[in-house]
Amino acid sequence: MKRRDFVINGGLAIPGAMYATSTVGLNDFTTANETINIGIIGTGDRGGGLIPIINEIPGFRVVACCDIIPFRLDEALAKVQGKVKGYQDYRKLLDKKSIDAVLIATPFSTHAQIALEALDAGKHVFCEKTLAKGYDAVEGLVRASKASKTIFQTGHQYHSSRLYTHIVGQIKQGKIGNITAFECQWNRNGDWRKPVPDPRWEKMINWRMYREYSGGLLAELCSHQLDFVNWVTESVPDKVMGTGGIDYWKDGRETYDNIHLIYNYPNGIKAKFTCLTSNSMGDYKIKVLGDKGSYILDYVKAWYYPEGTYEKKLGEVDGVSGATVNWNRGLGIPLEVQHTDPSKQALIDFKDSIVNNREPVSNIETGAKAALCVQMGLDAMYDQKIVDWPNNHGM
Repeated sequence: MKRRDFVINGGLAIPGAMYATSTVGLNDFTTANETINIGIIGTGDRGGGLIPIINEIPGFRVVACCDIIPFRLDEALAKVQGKVKGYQDYRKLLDKKSIDAVLIATPFSTHAQIALEALDAGKHVFCEKTLAKGYDAVEGLVRASKASKTIFQTGHQYHSSRLYTHIVGQIKQGKIGNITAFECQWNRNGDWRKPVPDPRWEKMINWRMYREYSGGLLAELCSHQLDFVNWVTESVPDKVMGTGGIDYWKDGRETYDNIHLIYNYPNGIKAKFTCLTSNSMGDYKIKVLGDKGSYILDYVKAWYYPEGTYEKKLGEVDGVSGATVNWNRGLGIPLEVQHTDPSKQALIDFKDSIVNNREPVSNIETGAKAALCVQMGLDAMYDQKIVDWPNNHGM
């Protein structure tokens, strides 16, 4: 499939004629004092929500926003500090040589096309998760990114979390022994719908409900946790089985309102993923279970739970000396790690990677592996079969 056909045939049609872009050289950012001009492509909840965070980061400046929905674009422009230009056609934004980088926060099915054109235009790219929809799109984007001179970061923000990084380090040092399983969940109680002021915007705003554009709960939520499991195990799953259904919200949606998957990793490690929209019990949680202990993580907190008996006393736990160790709500020993909000940290890391010409920790390869895991899971649920890792796609 030609690049110019991808958005029309594989995702939401975006106004404006396609055209061939020329590649420009990598901007030479040599000091941390340089200001990086970034354009936001897709200004819905995620893209628009990141603008105030970017405003807080020294050396980062939003200079352009793009969205095909007028009121979404207006809302985003109002959040920007300083001069900013609005676009309805992202290709015109990419034409601006004064823009150094782009943040892509459009519907899942359009990520690959927009990212490919951004790379062609010589822009640094922060592409929100999940990286791309479908095996071929993932492979094509990896190939293009590796051929580019620009920085590419995938928006799995927990990969930038210093709390998560600390825990991964502890696991690799043997803190919980040999890992036997992961148990991941992301439960909510709500229909996941957004209000639509005009029916013509239904599929633009509620694109997560439609299979043509979305991978549903697995792509939008569980992909973060899949990325974490890949990171911890330094591997990818060899197979997955799963099920789901539209069992509660009978509202015309096409993506499942509950999903349940088991991924099989090397050394017999099983990783379970559950996502509900009819019950929020436990909300977001990752459990890493080893033969010597466990870690339990939520969005910004974590607990260590050793196996066997534990004597509550003053001591040193995870580098915190002289603190009274308390069990917290049955979760275990709370970890005291100073860290920034993961979304902000991910954007800081992106800026620093550009300035220092350094590969991001959440890069094209880690993003691609998580995206392939997502596609495997979707195939397993929709086709009701066990799906093997796609070895023919080079990851």
